[in-house]
Amino acid sequence: MKFKVDQTTQKLRGGYYTPQNLADFVSKWVLEKQPKSVLEPSCGDGVFIQALHNNKCDKNIELSCFELLDTEVQKASNLCTELGFKNASVTSGDFLVWANDQLDKKIELFDAVIGNPPFIRYQFLEKSFQEQAELVFKKLDQKFTKHTNAWVPFLLSTLALLNKGGRMAMVIPSEIINVMHAQSLRSYMGEICSKILIIDPKEIWFENTLQGAVIIMAEKKTDISIPSEGVGILSVEGSEFLEKSPEVLFNETLGINGETVEGKWTKAVLNKSEISLINKIISHESVHKFKTIATVDVGIVTGANKFFLVDNETVETYNLSAYAHPMFGKSQHCPGILYDENQHKSNQLNNLPTNFLYIESDYNELPLSVQNYIQLGEQEKLNERYKCRIRKPWYKVPSIYSTEIGMLKRCHEAPRLILNSVGAYTTDTAYRITSSFTNAENLVCSFLNPLTAITAELEGRYYGGGVLELVPSEIEKLYIPVIDDYKHDPDTLNQLVKDGKVEEVIRNQGEAIFTKLGFSKQDNEELMKIWQKLRDRRMRK
Repeated sequence: MKFKVDQTTQKLRGGYYTPQNLADFVSKWVLEKQPKSVLEPSCGDGVFIQALHNNKCDKNIELSCFELLDTEVQKASNLCTELGFKNASVTSGDFLVWANDQLDKKIELFDAVIGNPPFIRYQFLEKSFQEQAELVFKKLDQKFTKHTNAWVPFLLSTLALLNKGGRMAMVIPSEIINVMHAQSLRSYMGEICSKILIIDPKEIWFENTLQGAVIIMAEKKTDISIPSEGVGILSVEGSEFLEKSPEVLFNETLGINGETVEGKWTKAVLNKSEISLINKIISHESVHKFKTIATVDVGIVTGANKFFLVDNETVETYNLSAYAHPMFGKSQHCPGILYDENQHKSNQLNNLPTNFLYIESDYNELPLSVQNYIQLGEQEKLNERYKCRIRKPWYKVPSIYSTEIGMLKRCHEAPRLILNSVGAYTTDTAYRITSSFTNAENLVCSFLNPLTAITAELEGRYYGGGVLELVPSEIEKLYIPVIDDYKHDPDTLNQLVKDGKVEEVIRNQGEAIFTKLGFSKQDNEELMKIWQKLRDRRMRK
């Protein structure tokens, strides 16, 4: 959890200004249709106003700008005057307040929208802004979540205010492609837009941030009944694309209709032959959706991991051995696919916190040394944390059970299941998985194949650092080929994964399993290329 007090002023106001060359490119595209009215909902000091001028925009255009900071409002207003815009207004205040008033009128006001909306997590917004953000979703009948970010209601409202056939082009976080909190926006755009193009760079455009950004270019339907061309993603490297015509790029990039618009947009990175191969493989009777063969549950939520997850030295110091149980929760605990006695002992020798403390007795019934340890936690006010204070006693953690299979929430190269042969507990940085179809060893080893790795890239989400994250609902959508009673070599696979040879393992396991199912070695190689393409994009290779 990140707290508001820990965030920089720049992050709290979402103040990452767009480089001029990107603003020029974006503005050039919307001006192709000679709009008579343009909206800039978060103009900052006026980089997009300058971009309109740089593209020789008609100075009689009706330009409506909004900005929260008074100092920036003044800069933008002065710039409009200096550049000779005759019908420009720069309004000081929260754009969403104004937008919600307009949404009530159910009218479309603008031929074009440009800009770079604020990147601010909902939890960091002031209460009044939170209320306005939620109101946008309500007025447009879209599902709201408190995991959203300020840029999402900005796009929703500006699209609603865009005239039929109008264009929106903005610089926004790359997470639009795959995060769950943007699903309402993706669905809404799929409904009202005739085509959507995302220009997806390898580089980070904004300095001093890990936040990946993309250009989104969308044209609104002239008639809601017209089918959408869907979403196209154009991957770019460097700045050469800025020398090309944005109109040509928009027209030449193919959109992929149907499921891409309905769900996450990562699939738009793939071409039709790649999607066709994936669909061919997943239609096989021995390829299963994960939720049909296994259950996924979050790990143990302690509310204070540093108190409940301890090393051997802490156990010995406070005589906690009667309350200590094996545990894992990080990649350093599980470098392979096996969590066995050897791995557990290795972790202990490396002084890792390998013990989970489960203390269920009343305080007065506990030995003095254990009482002292609990007092240590209370001195640090751990008992006042939300998850702890709602428990009685605060140090008795609920939902204590282990499963034969674990899975870390986040991964670097590819996700993997972990065969938990010692019955170790897992924290909420990992998941507890139970197979309902085949034995645990078979499921763990079968998971290592290119198709499952591909669907993890398509269903998961990632952030600026390139780490892949999967939540239970996303894991349930993964596809995995399973041949019941198939004999694997888990010890060899485990050592190869530990040695960093994940790609070799995925290729070999895929070839062994898929050829057994009647597919060719070439099919497996094509799947490998698709996975490498998606993985390298995520990791910005």
